[in-house]
Amino acid sequence: MKIIIGSVLFVATMIMSGLVSAEAQPGRDYTLLNEPQPTTGTKIEVLEFFFYECPHCFHLHPLLAAWEKNIPKDVALSFVPTIFRESTEPLARTYYSLESMGKIKQLDDEIYQAIHVKNIDLHDASAIADFVAQHGVDKAKFSDAYGSFAVQSKVARAKQMIRSYAIAGTPTLVVDGKYVITGMGPKDLIRALDEVVAKVRKERSGKSADAQSIKPTAKPA
Repeated sequence: MKIIIGSVLFVATMIMSGLVSAEAQPGRDYTLLNEPQPTTGTKIEVLEFFFYECPHCFHLHPLLAAWEKNIPKDVALSFVPTIFRESTEPLARTYYSLESMGKIKQLDDEIYQAIHVKNIDLHDASAIADFVAQHGVDKAKFSDAYGSFAVQSKVARAKQMIRSYAIAGTPTLVVDGKYVITGMGPKDLIRALDEVVAKVRKERSGKSADAQSIKPTAKPA
């Protein structure tokens, strides 16, 4: 009995110290989309469905930003602003407008801080344009981007993705078009994200090995 207890304690210690890597578990770390969605490119796709006014997104943001700085070379991270009602569309337009101007990294933190720390109202285009101008963004160029067809198209695409991915709350991470991570604290989200990415990488490696093991059938003479 002492040997069994000792072994259990040893494995638990190893897991806690990171010497034994945990594997993502369905139901605990992720759920599966009923209808997997196509991904773009060859890298492992990670999508964050977020909402600037969501306090959970606010707390996840610095951890995900730090994760992004050390993102594996085979992983691509993209962000999708959620639009659950008409009043939330201006902030989605703001995200895509700043992204198109190459300014999103400059103001991402500022927008979260304005809403959750400084209690600044950013619900209409005029207030948002004044806000970004105060933070070094050309107001006229921002307004042009905000009302552009390109941004309108991205907002429409975001609305369609919210339906396709069955997004019910934020933050929600989707990996490889099928693994959904949500409903947990920021640190657990990042932990689950690492584990699911590792799971996808392992699955892809296995498929590659299987493909290489299949030899072409010799053509008849």
